[in-house]
Amino acid sequence: MAVQPDPACTAERPESDRVYRKVALRLVPLLFVCYAVSYLDRVNVGFARLQMDDELWFSDAVYGIGAGVFFLGYILFEVPSNIVLHKVGARRWIARIMVSWGLVSGLMALANSPATFYLLRFLLGVAEAGFIPGILLYLTYWFPAHRRGRITALFLAAIPVATIVGGPLSGWLMQVFDGVGDLRGWQWMFVVEAVPAVLLGLVVLRRLDDRVADATWLTPAERDLVTAAVAADDDAKSGAHASVRGTLRSPAVWLLGGIYFAVALGIYTISFWLPTIISRSGVESTLAVGLLSAVPYLVAVVAMVAVATHGDRTGERRWHTTVPTVVGGLGLVAVGLTQSSTVLALLALTVAAAAISSAQAAFWSLPAALLSGVGAAAGIALVNSIGNVAGAVSTSLVGVVSDATGSTASSLYLFGGVLVAGGLLVLAVRPEQVNGQR
Repeated sequence: MAVQPDPACTAERPESDRVYRKVALRLVPLLFVCYAVSYLDRVNVGFARLQMDDELWFSDAVYGIGAGVFFLGYILFEVPSNIVLHKVGARRWIARIMVSWGLVSGLMALANSPATFYLLRFLLGVAEAGFIPGILLYLTYWFPAHRRGRITALFLAAIPVATIVGGPLSGWLMQVFDGVGDLRGWQWMFVVEAVPAVLLGLVVLRRLDDRVADATWLTPAERDLVTAAVAADDDAKSGAHASVRGTLRSPAVWLLGGIYFAVALGIYTISFWLPTIISRSGVESTLAVGLLSAVPYLVAVVAMVAVATHGDRTGERRWHTTVPTVVGGLGLVAVGLTQSSTVLALLALTVAAAAISSAQAAFWSLPAALLSGVGAAAGIALVNSIGNVAGAVSTSLVGVVSDATGSTASSLYLFGGVLVAGGLLVLAVRPEQVNGQR
């Protein structure tokens, strides 16, 4: 069933735009910063390994398994975490997630063997479980479908921005603080980058509102406008996806999970292995690796917001997901072919990162258009859980294959093919289920 336009928007567009601008300015900057810090704490191990390998003698396989075991804890607790968030409210639950993951991320500085590395990465996944689907669910409480694509893209732009800022920051911390206080640079990096998560958790507890009805910074008329728009959006969705049982049994939800598996495979392959690929192309300085790692994501920020904005304007969702997913897959293949050259590898990484980031932002408009109520809590978490299996697969498999072949190329070719297949699979989603009327 097609999603109906926001009635407030059709009746009084300037007023509706003004109210949603106010809502976006209140919510999005805080959620954006939280996700940027979250993502940096998840993937900064990619920079840490540039020193950990020499000190702890970690092979590609050890690093890959350690990076991937994060997703085991993450996946196991994803759906329960999102259902708890729906019941107790986003404010307390997201604050809890942020404080706990910040503390565990700081403890990563104590890793001194493969066993402790694996344990801490697993606990980090447990601590962070539910954050991304929780925020995506939270946005459905405030924004109707035809406004949510650009908002979701702005939120997810925290991934490339975290790399743009975090890459140089991580490289700088590791280089400048190496040896200070008898700690290596990678240890200082984990400790310093964990602090913002804990502090932001306290900010969330104070600043975030669970529901529209709690937003005292909106006038009663503004709260009514937002509530009516979201209610009309929910009424247009299929009732089969409004309960946990109906959602978990839905073939459409599992199809979306399979698609997101392909997209996430590309996201995590680039996130965890980009520093290694740049380093092995001939760049020796950790600071230089960090600076060059920011380049693909500068382009990605612009691309993903542009694609999502166009999707909102046209109401079309499937092709806005399919095309960048396929292009991202071809980009990964190009990375495998060019990784011996810094310039060519960086160009291919830029194409892949921009396309896959755009695909991720466009993708999340699909389950948000299909699901509602507690079914949305379970469904979004399930889709994200299936997708994050790709995190464990990509990091572990690339490590094992790299040890066996001496190159990451074979894995990049394989994952590129999976992305192309995932992009084509989007076309199996019925357009009337996800495309909005404009």
